[in-house]
Amino acid sequence: MKTNKLFSTFLLALVTLLLPLGSRAQDTAGKSLKECIEYGLKNFGTVRIAQYKVETANQQGREALSKYLPQASASGTFTNNIKLQQSVIPAGIFGPEPQVLVIGSKFQNNAVAQASQTIFDQSLLLGIKANKPNQQLAELNTRQTREDIVYNIASNYYQVYVAQQQISLLKDNMKRTQQVLDVLKLQRDNGVIQPIDYTNTEVTYNNTRSQLSLAENDLNIALNRLKYQMGMSQDAELTLADSVVSDQLPVIDATPFEAKSLVSFQQATANLDLQKIQLQRIRAGYLPTLSFTASYGALTNARTLGDAFNNFKGFGAIGLRVNIPLFDGFQRDAQVQQQRLTVLTQEEQQKLNTASYRLQFSNAVSQVQRAQINSQNDRRTVELAQNVYDITTLQYKQGVKTLTDLLNADNSYRQAQFNYVNSLISFYTAQLDRQQAQGTLLDFYTGL
Repeated sequence: MKTNKLFSTFLLALVTLLLPLGSRAQDTAGKSLKECIEYGLKNFGTVRIAQYKVETANQQGREALSKYLPQASASGTFTNNIKLQQSVIPAGIFGPEPQVLVIGSKFQNNAVAQASQTIFDQSLLLGIKANKPNQQLAELNTRQTREDIVYNIASNYYQVYVAQQQISLLKDNMKRTQQVLDVLKLQRDNGVIQPIDYTNTEVTYNNTRSQLSLAENDLNIALNRLKYQMGMSQDAELTLADSVVSDQLPVIDATPFEAKSLVSFQQATANLDLQKIQLQRIRAGYLPTLSFTASYGALTNARTLGDAFNNFKGFGAIGLRVNIPLFDGFQRDAQVQQQRLTVLTQEEQQKLNTASYRLQFSNAVSQVQRAQINSQNDRRTVELAQNVYDITTLQYKQGVKTLTDLLNADNSYRQAQFNYVNSLISFYTAQLDRQQAQGTLLDFYTGL
């Protein structure tokens, strides 16, 4: 009778512990996936680097424009001719004796201001034209950075969620096994079972405890990786909201693939535009350039230091300067051919990249479809395992099934749940890869 009472008490506790996971209250504390991504988009270091690159592109645009704006400079010199140059006039010109002529003055002051304005320089005009694709490239780099952050945080968030679910299942399993050990200990002490039955169950308990230790270590590693991808200090506390997945699988987006929507494709296109402009700039070197020049200055020549800063005499000039390239030993022609080959290479590479992007998208779609089928199958397995567990529980109460049968049914049910969680995560990860291959990661983020 004492043993039957213990069995009844144990069964009541066991049934309570084995309630389906879905009927338990969920812990909603912590950061959601969208909150983690928002944090990362504000704090991860690559965001600031991308902003610096955008500002750098803006400054490069100012630099290119400045070369077509007026250029002005001023200079001044003060000269103390320690020994003046002398010139000898032969005898017979100004007299019977040779004459020594001193050239210049001991002190000389000179100040000049110069200005120039480019009137026509095709190379500089093309440099200004390059500002648009250069700034576009910087903005695309910012978008690529944001997409990378969304993907990395979401992927690591899923890994943390799986580790948390694994730990939860292992802890439940340890509790149930401990309950069994308590009962088996009484049975062993009363001679109802063999000691080996208790020992085997104890080995199972110890193995589960080891698995739990490994799972907790995996969780810490996954959390640290997630903190890094978010730009969060490793010392900061981070907990996640337990709502990353839903029992209802999301509808697979049937939007057709367009390579032009990918950031990498747009970056390659902008780079190709820059290379074409560079080719035009090199060819523009064959054209003449025209600019306007102006200068004004003042100078003094004096025998004494005091007079060197008095009686300045002004001078000035304006003019046009034309530069006409004639022959450079075919140097520019070689540069044109090199750049032309660079453009052709990038055009061919863009074609290869487009085919590669389409292949990645097709593989991602196939992976999503396979993961969806696995999730649906695992969900059906959970339902079947739950039915088996319910029937086994009823039969155990009726004395038809043994405790071992009940525990085996429970383990199968829990394993089916764990497999279903993993297949759900695999499906969501495959969806993430498909959105990356389609260029819609930012839409995924805004839709969370």
